[in-house]
Amino acid sequence: MRWLVAILFALGALARPALAVEVTAAILRVDYPTLLPVSRLDLRPDDLGFAGGLLATEDNQTTGRFMGQTYALETAASPPETALATFEALQAKGLRFFAVQARMPELLAIADAAAPDTVIFNTLAPDTALRNDQCRGNILHVVPSRKMKTDAVAQFLIWKKWPKWALIHGSHPEDRALADSYRASAAKFGARITDALEFTDTGGARRTDSGHVQVQRQLPLFTQPLDGAEVIVTADEADVFATYLPYHTWSPALIVGSAGLRPLSWHPALEAWGATQFQHRFETLSNRYMRPEDYNAWLALRVLGETVTRTGGADPAAIRAYALSDKFELAAFKGQKLTFRPWNGQLRQPILLADGRITLSVSPQEGFLHQRSLLDTMGLDQPESACTAFTK
Repeated sequence: MRWLVAILFALGALARPALAVEVTAAILRVDYPTLLPVSRLDLRPDDLGFAGGLLATEDNQTTGRFMGQTYALETAASPPETALATFEALQAKGLRFFAVQARMPELLAIADAAAPDTVIFNTLAPDTALRNDQCRGNILHVVPSRKMKTDAVAQFLIWKKWPKWALIHGSHPEDRALADSYRASAAKFGARITDALEFTDTGGARRTDSGHVQVQRQLPLFTQPLDGAEVIVTADEADVFATYLPYHTWSPALIVGSAGLRPLSWHPALEAWGATQFQHRFETLSNRYMRPEDYNAWLALRVLGETVTRTGGADPAAIRAYALSDKFELAAFKGQKLTFRPWNGQLRQPILLADGRITLSVSPQEGFLHQRSLLDTMGLDQPESACTAFTK
């Protein structure tokens, strides 16, 4: 009889909700002036990022209702000129958890203006410097860094035994930064860049009736110096030329990087590891496919939900400390649990390698070893990072 009483008491304890916890997070998206994308299939939806955050809030709420926790989401879009003012207005309302979709200058300005107890999730800026000498202790990076992505591509090419690459990069600063990251990845994994070209952005129309005619005439001549290259790595974050390269090179060549085989945090065709159901839930919610920006926002708010569940509260300092601890892990439909690098706040995660229709591979690749985590074969490892903000 005593055992029955004990069981009923335990079940009653489980049924009683914990002390109520209310968690409100904000997604701040900075909208930069951009040209129309090369393809109309890439037109940016109005709810980019916001839809991923909404799905994460629903997921958090599903768990939270059993724990006495409620979740709410605020969203704001701003041009870069007023991004800091928008952030400060949200912060003045008492918000302390922010998923920020911004480039490095605006992200750093926001981080430096944040209250001491504010936690910021970086969902856009890939700059290696943010994980290195320009790191901030109040920023947790859920978006992969450039170096993680270029290492992911390099591993695949080395696994395929394709160690000789040609490189074409754009003329914008972010293109050159990406090209430098590919050079570093080549050196890291034993590849060799045999030739390099810069594609100068001269402006002009990219989607005119005669655009494909001009491309078909010009790109073969532009790539003629790379005659014989079997693999061409493209660095085109500005989205100027890489999309046109497949089938337009002087001689047959595989295109990887910013076109062809691309490194992504998410791809809408992924179906492994329970992703099909996840994709369907997002598509039902938003009436479109999930993009990497949506997945990054979802990740940020799921990190928040998971840490609130584990710590039993919404104290920002406790949330940050738990996320960076070896106790934290997050299931994220990528085949393994995701964790943070405690030395620079970067979320470890597999990188999907995809073309326009399917996921072709996932890095880290077989055969690349690490004493701590195979995911640490991609991106800045602890001995390489000059970040000190997480050791204070």
